[in-house]
Amino acid sequence: MNLLKATGTIGGLTLVSRVLGLVRDSLFARVIGAGFASDAFLVAFRLPNMFRALFAEGAFASAFVPMFNHKAADPEGRGLPDAIAFAEAALSVLLPALLVMTALLEAFAWPLTLALSGHFNGVSPEQFAFAVTLSRITIPYLALISLVSLLGGILNSLHKFWVNAAAPILLNLTLIAALLLFRSHDPLQTARNQAWAVTVSGVLQLGWLAHACWRNGVSLRPHLPRLTAEVRRLMGLILPAAAGAGMVQINLLISTALAAGLLPHGSVTYIYMADRLNQLPLGLVGIGLGTVLLPLISRQLGAGEEAAALETQNRGLELALALTLPATIGLVFCGEPIAAALFGYGRYTPADTHATAQALAAFSIGLPSYILVKVLTPGYYARHDTATPVRYAMVAMAVNLVLNLALIVPLGHMGPPLATALSSTVNVVLLYATLVRRGHFAPDLRLRRRLWRLAVAALTMGLVLAMCQGRLMPYVHAGFVVRTLTMIVLVGAGALVYGAAAVAMGAITRADLALLRRR
Repeated sequence: MNLLKATGTIGGLTLVSRVLGLVRDSLFARVIGAGFASDAFLVAFRLPNMFRALFAEGAFASAFVPMFNHKAADPEGRGLPDAIAFAEAALSVLLPALLVMTALLEAFAWPLTLALSGHFNGVSPEQFAFAVTLSRITIPYLALISLVSLLGGILNSLHKFWVNAAAPILLNLTLIAALLLFRSHDPLQTARNQAWAVTVSGVLQLGWLAHACWRNGVSLRPHLPRLTAEVRRLMGLILPAAAGAGMVQINLLISTALAAGLLPHGSVTYIYMADRLNQLPLGLVGIGLGTVLLPLISRQLGAGEEAAALETQNRGLELALALTLPATIGLVFCGEPIAAALFGYGRYTPADTHATAQALAAFSIGLPSYILVKVLTPGYYARHDTATPVRYAMVAMAVNLVLNLALIVPLGHMGPPLATALSSTVNVVLLYATLVRRGHFAPDLRLRRRLWRLAVAALTMGLVLAMCQGRLMPYVHAGFVVRTLTMIVLVGAGALVYGAAAVAMGAITRADLALLRRR
């Protein structure tokens, strides 16, 4: 399997999803603005969104894929039929557990919403009841997306990466359709329509993955649940993997709750919109690399190819940093032009876009860390170690909580994003140091030579952007065409400067460019 090609496939589809997500958020900002209605929906959407990241992009795949692959590749077994039987056993236990969980969350939606929002900084009982209703509408999505993750793990194991990577596109298309076809002048009604669209999208994604599995000869038939030894092992791996893989999402959940409870209305929306922009490079690079690295390293280790696994990790780290460092600098220096071009229309004012850019700059400081977590954790999961990442995730969550409480008052809506970025950095340092100490990772000469060159190229880009932004700021809040061109000019100039500096410094060689042209 070619790492760059497979990552590019997932990254390309994730790019489509992220672009549609930005279209969705732009329409959402224009129609609803930044206030109680947007905050209420985003709090209701936060829990399903977290489960999507934890299970569809993290925990279930991290635990299930290595076990499924081991079954499929077992020379003493029946191969794929044994793997499918294991998947059916997992589904038979997972399905009733999800139904019970959904019923409990629906029953306790009121305290759940209270915990996620802090009562929205003192809204009326009627307003809070509306927020609880939105949570109840979106809760079924949790069960649906968990089933999607099971089917997606099977398809990833069969190297059908594109099918699972395309599923989130249905979420964005459904939400966009709801905004365009069922829009209302009442922001509360629009928020309710969006909540229903979330759950409908879960049904569509499940149908898409089920059809793809059937087309590839996989048809799961659940039976009476039995806790076999393998299923117990899978369940034992999922919970720690959820915390390890979802540390960023759990930190965002904490940040959302504190912002909703302590800051003025609209702060949750600023943080959410900034996170959406921050998620673009994370989705393109981090999720794609993490999805490809896990089955690839698992197979290499299973075949006793330790040197090949080490090479894969080094190239994954190199690719992640080559794409992440310029994205970090770009989002810090071009945050306001980007936010204004994408969101600054209708009910979303220039003050709202400025606040969003401030939150984005704070988030972006941790962008390399968010992505390196996705690159480093496969080194643990491929060795069936989910305990170590969860321990470090718990340490990082404790750091996040302390920093949130310390920063939210002096920095306002910038405090929670900065706390999330710093705590993610703590997580990466712990993951990296342990892999090195155990002898499971060592940066090779190529990585060491290129890392500092990539950093210098990114800083050079930052200096150029800082000079350009001062001259272009008067155009940032102009009409649609002008502000869009301003964003394109800044982003394009940054990309050109970074590329030229990276080639001049030797961080990107002619051989790399030739490989990209061939791929």
